Amino acid sequence: MIVLGMEGSANKIGVGIIKDGVVLANPRRTYITPPGEGFLPRETAKHHRENVLALIKLAFKEAQISPDEIDVICYTKGPGMGAPLVVVAVVARTLAQLWNKPIIGVNHCIGHIEMGRLITGCNNPTVLYVSGGNTQVIAYSERRYRIFGETIDIAVGNCLDRFARVLKLSNDPSPGYNIEQAAKKGKRFYQLPYVVKGMDVSFSGLLSHIEKQAPKLIESGEYTPEDMCYSLQETVFAMLVETTERAMAHCGSQEALIVGGVGCNERLQAMMAIMCEERGAKMYATDERFCIDNGAMIAQAGFEMFRAGITTKWEETKITQRYRTDEVEVVWRDQ
Repeated sequence: MIVLGMEGSANKIGVGIIKDGVVLANPRRTYITPPGEGFLPRETAKHHRENVLALIKLAFKEAQISPDEIDVICYTKGPGMGAPLVVVAVVARTLAQLWNKPIIGVNHCIGHIEMGRLITGCNNPTVLYVSGGNTQVIAYSERRYRIFGETIDIAVGNCLDRFARVLKLSNDPSPGYNIEQAAKKGKRFYQLPYVVKGMDVSFSGLLSHIEKQAPKLIESGEYTPEDMCYSLQETVFAMLVETTERAMAHCGSQEALIVGGVGCNERLQAMMAIMCEERGAKMYATDERFCIDNGAMIAQAGFEMFRAGITTKWEETKITQRYRTDEVEVVWRDQ
């Protein structure tokens, strides 16, 4: 079975082709804004429109197949930014009509989870899903990916990105990556608010505090920008590891899987690995090819859905900015 997947929920536009669990092609492009700025829906959608057709052609060239060999077309239905999601949905609908193929709208979060399971080979992990728009601790139970804990305000990736704007760090390749590199040079730890509420976490107050204090502390010479990046990373990642460990204890899980764009962070992976080692568990993560939003993850989730007999009715091939992980019935898994 050969599946075409398209992702465009945020500032990445990606097209992936998967054949029976093997990635044949996975090109993507990123909309990068100037330092100190975020990305807005209209400009991001324009970027996706300008790049999507070239990426589809490139994906077919890399996969060395033709459109008539495709069995099903999959696209990100949500969650995400409205305008960029619409671009991908319109292209997917058009191709499905042109090539007379079935179509599947995929939940972005489940795309991350299924790609992580495929690449790492883990069986039934407790999942930490961390990105610019989402922060969730997830475990599978009774045909749903259940959310055991999540952020009650902003996502961890958004917290890191917004602090990168304060420091005017480059958005190339991503603000989170540049914070990670700066944090490696940090030596002094600055105490920040640590907000874990049961199984949930909160980053907005912590961000407000560091946004206010960092410029003064850096100007006085008491702390360096690298110290502040180090302090922020250590604090937010400790919160995430704590809640993940609690979910693992509740579920009796021996596997932890990190997915999402922030999952590329080597410090987060190292902290999670220490926790897992202490519990006699195993930590799984992927590199930036599959952690960061990409088309292959949508193709892989679509592959699992199509194999289980799921397609999306034509009148339901729309997008939704709010589409929770636990809304999807996971009929393709029996454990």
